[in-house]
Formats: sequence, C-alpha cells, structure tokens
Amino acid sequence: HEVTEAADGMEAVKLCREKTFDIIIMDIMMPEMSGLDAAKAIRSLDRPDAKTVFISAMSANAFQDDVRGSLEAGMDEHLSKPVEEEKILSIAAKVRRRKG
Repeated sequence: HEVTEAADGMEAVKLCREKTFDIIIMDIMMPEMSGLDAAKAIRSLDRPDAKTVFISAMSANAFQDDVRGSLEAGMDEHLSKPVEEEKILSIAAKVRRRKG
C-alpha cells in the first residue's frame, strides 16, 4: 500500500485534485480546514472518483452527534481514536469488496 500524508484539510483537498485514492482517513481536527470541511470539498470536486472514494473520519470524539456530523459531511465511516489496526484492515476489506 502507498500512504500519502496531508498536513491539514486544505492539503488533503489539493492532493485529491491531483491524485486518485482508494481510502482517505481524515482527522476531524486539523488546522486550516477541518476534516469535515475537507470531506465536503472532496465530495464536491469535479472528478467521478471524488464522489465514491471511501472517506473515514478519525476523531477522539465518538458521541452520536460526532458520528452523525461525519456522515452528513459525506464520510462513509467514523473511527474513534485510538484507531486499532483491525479497524483499518476492515476498511480496506470493505473497499476491496466494493471494487470487486
């Protein structure tokens, strides 16, 4: 697997304009642009893959309102910190099944 790191939400959106990703794991609390705003911006990009790329929130906040906010922002899932390896592997398996 190839991992690409973005320092903040604005960089994440910029990267998504330039490259195709299979999975995006987006921290909610980032400087410059929050993960929620970045997910909305990615979903609105004029690229077909921007509408379907699997985006998971990653946050220390795990209340129902936090999960709902992530989903409303266009994310597919909400992971609570600390994130365990099995959860990341589960996301990878979901994406593989989607792609057939």
